[in-house]
Amino acid sequence: MINREYEAWVRDFEAERERRATVGDPAWTRGAALDPALVRSLQRFQVGEDGDGSALIGKAERAGDPVYAAAVRLFVAEEQNHARMLALLLTAGGAGTLSGHWSDAVFVRLRRLLGLRVELLVLMVAEVVALRYYRAVRDGAPDPLTAEVAGRILADEERHVPFHCRRLREGLSPLPAPVRRCATAAWRALLAGAAVVVAADHGPALRHLGVGRREFTADVIRSSGPLAGAMRTGPGRSPAPAPDESSPVGA
Repeated sequence: MINREYEAWVRDFEAERERRATVGDPAWTRGAALDPALVRSLQRFQVGEDGDGSALIGKAERAGDPVYAAAVRLFVAEEQNHARMLALLLTAGGAGTLSGHWSDAVFVRLRRLLGLRVELLVLMVAEVVALRYYRAVRDGAPDPLTAEVAGRILADEERHVPFHCRRLREGLSPLPAPVRRCATAAWRALLAGAAVVVAADHGPALRHLGVGRREFTADVIRSSGPLAGAMRTGPGRSPAPAPDESSPVGA
């Protein structure tokens, strides 16, 4: 069944793709001065952004809405572009990329456990953590190229979160209200745990960026309430707007 609301998301993703092509890449040749702690942190996030998204695309296609599946393919392309830019940023700073990291492996396994709803709930954990992380890099990195790359990625993530919220609201709406509340409470708990792990694992980089571990964790947890509400709101209400209606949900 086709949900026409996703046509607005497809238009948004396509418009952003055209805008990126017009603007072009950052000036990689100017190089980047990267603190060693930030290099290690960016390498781990680059691994998380990299991937073909085949599992998510397959589940979206099996959901039976070709317009939504088209939007998902465009979303995956944006995530792949993030991985590409982070790799080029690391190269500009004289560093390489990692072949893998345990944190990414855990998230991938969790996402593939069940169907589309579970995949998106786990993906939303990574997206919400990424909102706060890239905001920290954009605002705290002393290197201009690093701040620019983080700002570009952050702008995309701020569009991705309401996109996934919209689909999760649709996916959870057939469930009884108590079940929806339990599902989003479990999601908030998983997000809080992930925020603690990321804050601990990336603590030196966050400190370099002027953000403490506790501040990072508290900010991520604080952002989870409105997002959980957007996911579990029943039919007939739309707290997570389509991209052409108002500003996106952010951290």
